[in-house]
Amino acid sequence: MAEKKTYTGGCHCGQVRFEVDLELGTVYACNCSLCSKMGWRLAFVPETDFRLLQGKDVLSDYQFNKKHIHHYFCSRCGIRSFGQGHDGKGNHMVAVNVRCLDGVGEAADDLPLHRVDGKSL
Repeated sequence: MAEKKTYTGGCHCGQVRFEVDLELGTVYACNCSLCSKMGWRLAFVPETDFRLLQGKDVLSDYQFNKKHIHHYFCSRCGIRSFGQGHDGKGNHMVAVNVRCLDGVGEAADDLPLHRVDGKSL
């Protein structure tokens, strides 16, 4: 079982920085048109476990399909380090791209993977 700890992360240019408390275990790969093209490996946390430290002013928001998820990206370098939405029970959640966590990067490929059929949603 993974232990919950605080990670820092952000975009490529460093304008967007955040902290997140999570258990880095199984990550999620979605097959929707956006996630599959971006190659994300996602970890989901309650909104209370995520803190945007800087960069709110450079974030842009992209929404598509049913517009339930805010896919945020840095308007300077284009990196999509996190998104926000709700789980099936209406709770506010943050989806963190674990490849954007400091010290994780490529190691995300070695984490257990759960595939999500986002095309069907």
